[in-house]
Amino acid sequence: MLAISSDGKRGYTSNVGAGSVSAIDLVNKKVLAIIPVSGIAQRIALSPDDRWVVTADQKKPQLAVIDTQSNKVARWVPLPDVAFGTRPTQDGNWLLITQPASSKVAVLNLHTMTIEHQINVPPAPQEILLRPDGKVAYVSCDRSKQVAEIDLASWKVNRLINVGAGADGLAWAASGD
Repeated sequence: MLAISSDGKRGYTSNVGAGSVSAIDLVNKKVLAIIPVSGIAQRIALSPDDRWVVTADQKKPQLAVIDTQSNKVARWVPLPDVAFGTRPTQDGNWLLITQPASSKVAVLNLHTMTIEHQINVPPAPQEILLRPDGKVAYVSCDRSKQVAEIDLASWKVNRLINVGAGADGLAWAASGD
């Protein structure tokens, strides 16, 4: 629910129940803006170039795209279904979007702001995590108790990983070596 700019100076958080996004000056520890989005907003992502913040409207199948310079919604991107989790690719070309009700991951072209791919995954996709090399995405699929591994070159599911109940949030853990 928190995205931090690449320089670590700004943070953006999705205020789920309030349906807004807060832009925060992390250096001076103050809220810069509260940006209205919807009746309910969901998870949040920041583009690799720190230009856009996106969050999913939980009332309509659309994404709010917020301009980080103005801290205002710059545009709405229509989606095939209501979204939940979002994650940009490291090259800044694509945004992966989970759609829990339809068991799909939509792939948005960040240059044209259009959906170019729809990937079938197990029921209730939630969170998206990218492998550090940028070649693979992992999508937690809550109802199926699995994580889908997606090849980002072919936009296809490579394999399903059984993980047990509560498959939602994902994170990388580094070894102590």
